[in-house]
Amino acid sequence: MTARRDLSDFEFRLLPTADITAGDYAVVCELFRASYRQADLAYIEKSLSRLGYLAIAYHDGRPAGFALGETRVMDLPRLPRQVVSLAGICCVGLEFRRRGLFGALEGRVLSAAPVPRAERQLSCGRMAHPASFKVMGRSPSVVPRWGMRPTRWQKEVGTAIAEAYGVHGFDPETFVCIGSGTPIGYPIIDIEAEAWEWELFKPVNRDRGDSLLSISWGANPPPGWDAVD
Repeated sequence: MTARRDLSDFEFRLLPTADITAGDYAVVCELFRASYRQADLAYIEKSLSRLGYLAIAYHDGRPAGFALGETRVMDLPRLPRQVVSLAGICCVGLEFRRRGLFGALEGRVLSAAPVPRAERQLSCGRMAHPASFKVMGRSPSVVPRWGMRPTRWQKEVGTAIAEAYGVHGFDPETFVCIGSGTPIGYPIIDIEAEAWEWELFKPVNRDRGDSLLSISWGANPPPGWDAVD
């Protein structure tokens, strides 16, 4: 079990995206620009309009990181009223990384909305590079998966999730969220990944604003999830 990291020296602000102030927006933009080269603020604005919650972390009064996201109940193909966690962008200041702040911020936005207890839950996110895919990629139910073509059902669910994010376009064969032609930005991060881990990201064109959609069920995926068509 991973030891829980001490975040007692951080302060957290959690609020609905509908209630953010000009000051909150300025903090998000500041952290976004510090985390991405050529950061496109239009991406932040669209995310704020699609996802319900924002969490901001402060350290000694200074912005340290933020996350966007929401958990909601959705009707998915062949699966009515499913609990779905839609993780959005999360940026952590360079000096505050590797302290567990990413997980703390994401956890706050994904647990903010009251949702009913459910038999299963679908976790979703859009990835810029293999380093952000490592945790979700360990799930046995994750899609996309190295060496496996998505089934028809998985493509249908992926398409529904892409629509929930409001992406410009979606390729269900590769799970690439197709950008509008403008780069979202280029992450300022040292990416530790093997050559084979880049395979899923070969179709992702960051210059076009692409990202990779990833979805995975908790410990109880629906029966037949991996059944070949």
